[in-house]
Amino acid sequence: MIFRLLDRGLTLVCIAAAVVAVVALFAGPSLIGAKKSTPAAAAKSGTPADPGAAVFASAGCGGCHTLKAAGASGAIGPNLDQLRPDAATVSAIVRSGGGPMPAFAGRLSDAQITAVSAYVASVAGR
Repeated sequence: MIFRLLDRGLTLVCIAAAVVAVVALFAGPSLIGAKKSTPAAAAKSGTPADPGAAVFASAGCGGCHTLKAAGASGAIGPNLDQLRPDAATVSAIVRSGGGPMPAFAGRLSDAQITAVSAYVASVAGR
């Protein structure tokens, strides 16, 4: 008799736990207030929100440069957060290269160079 009551009670507990688990799987992120993607996180995940961030990631800029907004911590080239270059400066260097940096004029389109230049100028040091 006691085992039947215990069995029924445990059955109800298991069913309730299963319902909670299913609800948590479907509604969990919105219930706990999961954060929306930031540009840096998007860049890391491969789906940057800004076209310039996409160029920064795909061209491998983060391998050499530090840029916090892009989640990049390269140490070969200048730290863009410290340098805080304007878009014209970034565009000129990306096109023609400088020091150990190669020219990207033949690798990136004018639109890509414009996008990455605007992106770096808008997020560097912020």
